[in-house]
Amino acid sequence: MNTSVRFKNLESSDALRSYVTEKLNRFDKYFSGPTEANVVLSIEKFRHSAEINITGDRLTINGKEETEEMYAAIDMVLDKLEVQIKKSKQKSRGYRAKTKSGTMPPETSIDEEIEPPRVRIQHIDYKPMDVDEAIMQMDLINNSFLVFTNARTDTVNVLYRQKDGNYGLIQPRS
Repeated sequence: MNTSVRFKNLESSDALRSYVTEKLNRFDKYFSGPTEANVVLSIEKFRHSAEINITGDRLTINGKEETEEMYAAIDMVLDKLEVQIKKSKQKSRGYRAKTKSGTMPPETSIDEEIEPPRVRIQHIDYKPMDVDEAIMQMDLINNSFLVFTNARTDTVNVLYRQKDGNYGLIQPRS
């Protein structure tokens, strides 16, 4: 990766320059062709700012971070850039696979920290009733399902509305 580091309101430091260059070299694995990184490190009063622009593989990624310490700003902006690069590469892989086969491939993530699906929990009160009464209740509440205790079998049942307008009943085996 071709890296250029500029200092603004800050004395040129070989330690900062080598730190940034070393950290940027970890992004080489994401790019196949030549890549350029332009880094601007600046200080304004007490704010230390790191701005990095990476260009390569028909992709331009920009990031900027301000903190009270220069090394922390560099680390934070590099983390942001890594997320952006992974997201962009994943998108482009999906587009390429879709154009080749005509359908989207099953999603595989570069990032190993996959966020678990969100589950919405809804507490309900169910009361004993007959199946016919449950159907009438379902028509009134306009939901796609209804949980109730079957008055005849004294078990919990689920009545649901099918796509064709008919009803389905889920009941445990006795």
